[in-house]
Amino acid sequence: MVKVRDLGLGFNSDEIVLFKYCSGSCHRAGSNYDLTLGSLLRQQLITPGPQERVLSHPCCRPTRYEAVSFMDVENTWQTVEKLSAAECSCIG
Repeated sequence: MVKVRDLGLGFNSDEIVLFKYCSGSCHRAGSNYDLTLGSLLRQQLITPGPQERVLSHPCCRPTRYEAVSFMDVENTWQTVEKLSAAECSCIG
């Protein structure tokens, strides 16, 4: 449960909404891509830039989203599409 104004989307609302997110590790076997990328990173044959974060393993991410509706301080209903995670899966 989070305040709408804490979502970082610029909405001015005192409402509290349910924000569902994905977390956890993905222990499934990595693909050939994951294995190769991991090897190249360990050998420093690929060097990510200072602002890049390269992952060589699958990560838990939303695969389906839900919209969230709330009333702002002007008593206007707002709906934010694809805000909350509805399903999660290992991606990568």
